[in-house]
Amino acid sequence: MDWFTAPDYWLSRLVFQRALAAVYLVAFLTAALQFRALLGERGMLPIPRFTARVGFRRAPSLFQLHYSDRFFAGCAWTGCAVSAALLAGADSALPLWAGILLWLVPWALYLSIVNVGQTWYAFGWESLLLETGFLAAFLGNGEVAPPIVVLFLLRWILFRVEFGAGLIKLRGDACWRKLTCLHYHHETQPMPGPLSWFFHHLPGPLHRVEVAANHVTQLVVPVLLFTPQPIASGAAALMIVTQLWLVLSGNFSWLNWITIVLALSALRLPASAPSVPPAPLWYEVVVLAVAALLLFLSHRPVVNMLSRRQVMNRSFDPLHLVNTYGAFGSVSRVRYEVVVEGTLDDTPRADADWREYAFKGKPGDPRRWPRQFAPYHLRLDWLMWFAALSPGYAGQWFGALVERLLENDRDTLRLLRRSPFPPDTPPRYVRARLFRYRYTSWRELRETGACWERTFVREYLPPTRLAGAAQRS
Repeated sequence: MDWFTAPDYWLSRLVFQRALAAVYLVAFLTAALQFRALLGERGMLPIPRFTARVGFRRAPSLFQLHYSDRFFAGCAWTGCAVSAALLAGADSALPLWAGILLWLVPWALYLSIVNVGQTWYAFGWESLLLETGFLAAFLGNGEVAPPIVVLFLLRWILFRVEFGAGLIKLRGDACWRKLTCLHYHHETQPMPGPLSWFFHHLPGPLHRVEVAANHVTQLVVPVLLFTPQPIASGAAALMIVTQLWLVLSGNFSWLNWITIVLALSALRLPASAPSVPPAPLWYEVVVLAVAALLLFLSHRPVVNMLSRRQVMNRSFDPLHLVNTYGAFGSVSRVRYEVVVEGTLDDTPRADADWREYAFKGKPGDPRRWPRQFAPYHLRLDWLMWFAALSPGYAGQWFGALVERLLENDRDTLRLLRRSPFPPDTPPRYVRARLFRYRYTSWRELRETGACWERTFVREYLPPTRLAGAAQRS
């Protein structure tokens, strides 16, 4: 069928697939390096405990069938290897059917991780990677030109990401409608980047222009994705520029990068497509069947977008085939941070020698400038931001974190930038205190060299020690 493929998008597909493989690689690397402390057999939220109460139908995963830390590590590193192979173009060296199956391997492996990842994996970009990754498997390889229906379904995902985020902002915090949200956002976002301080200090009128431009990009431009070329390419290019602006302004894991990857599929890049035979009938049948299924499942996110009670970042099926997205429906006006400290003193008095644990990404030492980590995802640091908003967000795992710190647990300490205690000398007590953080002014930065100023608010967790430690000491 001549209408089935779009040879003009040959290069667009190639760039899209290689970029998606790179995002997969980062996601699996993140899982491989962090899982033991978060989800392992002795993790803060152990997978075996989760699978004992949540069945396969609700959370399909390889780890429902078997779990061990070694097995998880094998799956994560296998995902890294397959992603690297796809990044190198291994799918193009295989028959069409084998290329499809190869693309489904990282999807199935990452689905297995997300479905048992609990709160550590409760982010919209997890479902976005899975939805995009599943559809990418049917985009074909060098044996066929890209199917038009798959290209448009990728635009459909991009439309829902941007349009859903735009709607949640208009329906959520009034500061989006007043164009004032960026007066606070760069200071209070989950994990600021090295340029966030400068973004925060941009003039107020420019912040208003940024918010207005955001509304246009998320509520008007996405509609243009379904118009003829070159308008659709222009819309996609504008989205890419917007996402790169967000990349510069903060650490949002691979959310911005996977959105850029989706936009790449909508660009018609100038290149002469090689001559290839028509797509085989079985491939057309499979692609059309998958498209029909995804369009049928799309009614739920559409209903959600149209609802006044729109929700963000929810999956409507256990395979994460079609999801709803959105971010920052509300913006915090004040930044709070949980500062975790330990002491070797026998008595945890206020004047004891309390030493602060240093996290890799979240603000701590006021003089330490934020680093760039995205697209790598520091999961503990992100959850610490939620913990500062409300202890309820940390109820499942914060106690376990403190226990691991009291044990000087090696895997947990690897999630941190620095522990203030030697490996063979764990603290006797650990406590947590809540501070208010604000960016310093230009004058304060010059005088003190500190980018943050912090003020003690209250005790978050009183001094705590391991049960039975008194008898052992």
